[in-house]
Amino acid sequence: MTVEPVLPTPRTQLPLWVPLTTQHDFDEAGYTAVSANGVHVTFEDGRQRICAKSGLWNTNLGYGNQQIAEAVATELHAASYLPLFRTSHRKAVEASRALLSLPAHDFQRVVFSTSGGAANDAAMKLARQYFVLNGQPERKLIVGLSGSYHGLTYGSQALSGDELGQAVYGVDRRNIRHIRFDDDGAELTRLMHREGHRIAAVIMEPVLGSGAESVPDGFIEEVIKHRDHHGYLVVADEVATGFGRVEGWFASDAWPQQPDIIITSKGLTNGTSACAALLIAHRVTQLFDASESIFVHGETQAGTPATCAAILSTIAEMKRLDHHTLNKQVAEGLNQLIEDLQHTPGVGNSTGRGCMRGLKLHAKNGMPLSSDGVLAVVRNIHQAGSIVQPGPGRIQLLPALTYTEDNFAELRAAVKAGLFSAERDGVFE
Repeated sequence: MTVEPVLPTPRTQLPLWVPLTTQHDFDEAGYTAVSANGVHVTFEDGRQRICAKSGLWNTNLGYGNQQIAEAVATELHAASYLPLFRTSHRKAVEASRALLSLPAHDFQRVVFSTSGGAANDAAMKLARQYFVLNGQPERKLIVGLSGSYHGLTYGSQALSGDELGQAVYGVDRRNIRHIRFDDDGAELTRLMHREGHRIAAVIMEPVLGSGAESVPDGFIEEVIKHRDHHGYLVVADEVATGFGRVEGWFASDAWPQQPDIIITSKGLTNGTSACAALLIAHRVTQLFDASESIFVHGETQAGTPATCAAILSTIAEMKRLDHHTLNKQVAEGLNQLIEDLQHTPGVGNSTGRGCMRGLKLHAKNGMPLSSDGVLAVVRNIHQAGSIVQPGPGRIQLLPALTYTEDNFAELRAAVKAGLFSAERDGVFE
């Protein structure tokens, strides 16, 4: 009998399928984190790197907040798990009440979810059911923005205006429309003339998560104006922009009229739990209540006692630390950082606002840097000691609200070193 030789496990056989990257050349030591504290992450290669993206703009108060950790631990002892299917629990009620107290506009009810993508799915379902109850079942269209990112579940991937392999995965986009937001509302107006009577909702990020592009105030005003005429719901996807990332509690607080739904997730538990929430206005809840209708949506892990304890503690910590002041300080630090980097290789204009910024990169021929080029820059910056987020033709900077002047100095040095290293490697050729 022939015995096959025992071969070493190839590099491609990592036990973890690392999301959004090829597996064959994954640098385990340099990209496998072992701990995180404050605004620094320690990796298996023994190096500590400063994080300039708050995890995935999820740890707005930095890693390892002691008060939030203790609140979660306490609740895990009190009630390790309780569901929300046809039942409730006290922490979910308290967290809902606390969330409803935050926006500048008035909201009536909370639906818990486990991710921004799943919450966007829920918002689309809610909008379509709303119009069925309103006697307008033909309203099935959901409108999103070109270049937007809402998630990678089937519904949210369909809604996303960014190219995310939708065709590869057979994502159904027949009831989805995408429009530009940089044309003073011209495409929006044409769509309304053509299909306004079929639209259930317009869902938009105040600042796009992919690329940190700010949606102009004038465009938002046009969306709201058309809502007054056509009657669709307006949904503010604040998964990325909420909880002090842009300004205030929510960027939509500054809108001239309230959205019908706010979606929030990142920063909601300071990254300690898989959590998202929909804040729903009276316009929507009253129709469900009047018709005694059930919203058929639920998630096993949504709104657990520990998750809700994390929400409550995060809100308390943000108030204690005065997140309004922190936001202004970090936004000023980002402005200074971006100004300091203007004469560094490959650096172009900046995008975004508040504590959610993008720094455009270009090749020597003046064209936007390719996706591979951006990833090469991000790797060089990582090697130089900082963690930044790749975006379309740019890097994205979303530091924790707890960043200090020393943190910005460390970040500045690492980003500059990474950009010069990328130039030596010919990345900008």
